[in-house]
Amino acid sequence: MTTLQIWFEATRPKTLPAAVAPVVLGTAMAHSDGQLHLIPAAICLVFALLVQIGTNFANDYLDGVKGTDTDARLGPRRAVAAGLVSASTMKWAAIGILAFAFSLGLSLIHFGGWWLLAVGISSVLCAWFYTGGPYPLAYNGMGDVFVVLFFGLIAVGCTYFVQALQITVDVLLLGLACGLVTNNILVVNNYRDLEEDILASKRTLVVMMGRRFAQIQYLGSTVLAAAILLVLALKQHAFWLGLAGAPLSYGVVIGARLHRLSTADEFLEVLKASGVIVAAFGVLVSVGLLV
Repeated sequence: MTTLQIWFEATRPKTLPAAVAPVVLGTAMAHSDGQLHLIPAAICLVFALLVQIGTNFANDYLDGVKGTDTDARLGPRRAVAAGLVSASTMKWAAIGILAFAFSLGLSLIHFGGWWLLAVGISSVLCAWFYTGGPYPLAYNGMGDVFVVLFFGLIAVGCTYFVQALQITVDVLLLGLACGLVTNNILVVNNYRDLEEDILASKRTLVVMMGRRFAQIQYLGSTVLAAAILLVLALKQHAFWLGLAGAPLSYGVVIGARLHRLSTADEFLEVLKASGVIVAAFGVLVSVGLLV
């Protein structure tokens, strides 16, 4: 395996739709309101991707040095735990990516005002403290809150704001729906890693509440996202926006059979499917807003 392949795998490309979807949705909403501005939209997209990659690198480093990632895990191998990248190299890669993201994000102040500095600081800090620091979010049942906020409400809302200079209820509803669908990727991850997380004292929501709760959470998030989309379609008299929720029907199927998964390959397929649902949700809802 080449160095480039190792680092590409470390970016966890299957998670990247979670960064792209909210920016696309916020931009589509801005366009539908006659407020499209491509430059701040493009900056938001690159910022979101960098924060996602930086978070993944930080997670790889921190879980590696804490011993959370072991050979017993069912998921894909992690670079630090597998000895493919040294802990020090991964740490500085994470810091470098997040620093670059923050520097790029500063340019959004020109479009949306100085209050966005607080958003940038909190985004970068939470990316690190997701698995690091004295109270890591992912180790204390707060990972789901982080995802719904930063990959839903904040990402969609801020992308819209830097173009339209306002926030509407519809934007917040769309951001919530996006965050709920995106968080299902984390639910599957934590469902799969339950036993390993217990041994590592990583108190995810699945560890705290159990696998049955995780299955209900996956189903409930999917149904709630679909309901929000229906409300938006009715409010905006947008027939195509309602149809754009079709991929969520497969999310219901996944949620219903989550308890049947047991092998690494089965979990990998469901993770792929959950990522595809996020991507399809972002694309189809955006198209529904534009037609």
